[in-house]
Amino acid sequence: MLPSVALLSLLAAAPFSVVAHPTKDVNPFLGKNYYANSHYASELEETKAAFLKKNDTLNAARVTTVQRTGTFVWVSSVAGLSGIDTAIAEARQELRRTRKQQIVQLVLYDLPDRDCSAGDSAGEFSSADGGLEKYKTEFVDKFAKAVSSAPDLSFAVVLEPDSLGNVITNQAIEFCASASPIYEEGIAYAISKLQFPNVSLYIDAAHGGWLGWADNLPLAAAEFSKVLKLAQTFKKGATIRGFATDVSNFNPYIANPRANYTEWSPSYDEQHYALSLAPYLRNASVPHHFIIDVGRSGLQNSREEWGDWCNVKAGYGERPTTETGTEIVDSLVWVKPAGESDGACGPEIDGEGAPGAGLWWDKYAQQTVQLANPPLAPTYL
Repeated sequence: MLPSVALLSLLAAAPFSVVAHPTKDVNPFLGKNYYANSHYASELEETKAAFLKKNDTLNAARVTTVQRTGTFVWVSSVAGLSGIDTAIAEARQELRRTRKQQIVQLVLYDLPDRDCSAGDSAGEFSSADGGLEKYKTEFVDKFAKAVSSAPDLSFAVVLEPDSLGNVITNQAIEFCASASPIYEEGIAYAISKLQFPNVSLYIDAAHGGWLGWADNLPLAAAEFSKVLKLAQTFKKGATIRGFATDVSNFNPYIANPRANYTEWSPSYDEQHYALSLAPYLRNASVPHHFIIDVGRSGLQNSREEWGDWCNVKAGYGERPTTETGTEIVDSLVWVKPAGESDGACGPEIDGEGAPGAGLWWDKYAQQTVQLANPPLAPTYL
């Protein structure tokens, strides 16, 4: 049952009221403002200044639009946990200002032995040094405590990008094989600790070019079911809302036309990936709602191979919305902050190479603004 008008008025007037707990079938994004990440907005000031230096006021105004668009906050270290407190404080300010419910979008990303296949985004914990227990007590528990302090807000949390994709497909890599049980237990523990009525959990499900092949779909569903059952051993009844796809990748939501390298895949775009994976999840009694990262999906077919993942030439995609045209897709979202590098790899821009993973690359941010599809509307005020 949706909250009454009277309850919504109470929430707006008193931002420390508890968000009404929706039924399982209610889209948690529906009717809410998507919190705009202030840290990302501050990074984009350099981008705006670069356009203004070239007297490009149109693209500078488009940057302002991006700064006001809801994007995820990546919490990827113990030190980064303070970002949750900042997001909560700012979302509460918006709640008071707009009298509209807010959804804060977070990425939980600090597993031991992180990024086992590539290593570009390795984290602070190692399983060789008690990393799993540190992850639980120093990171997940504190993450959960921070989120639990804001029952007046809604949260969407993406759990550990790429991790289970590596478990499913990269067992031939020794480091991934040894990391797999660590990943499974860590994610299961995080699920169990984040069972709050105002928190919607989405396990990262890689993307259509990774797990969407016909042979991989049943393997993916089986792995996700395994992790959810493990979470239920930590906390009875633990559950998730669904899955996040295309996080930090470049696949279109709806391909037009489909890329040649997708020829033999049923998951040639992210809409078809969700529709292809959902029946396997349903058969395994796993929740099957999706959010899809389209933050860098505006420029279709810009790469030669589906496996190209590093700083691919890109533009912002569709704006975050619940109007997805697909019942099982809760929202199109912007998870990856375009402009933050994937690593010191990928094509150069104007002779300049990319910096290390997570570092700001302003030329890339400028490119993403210019190549946005649909084009970004300018904001001059």
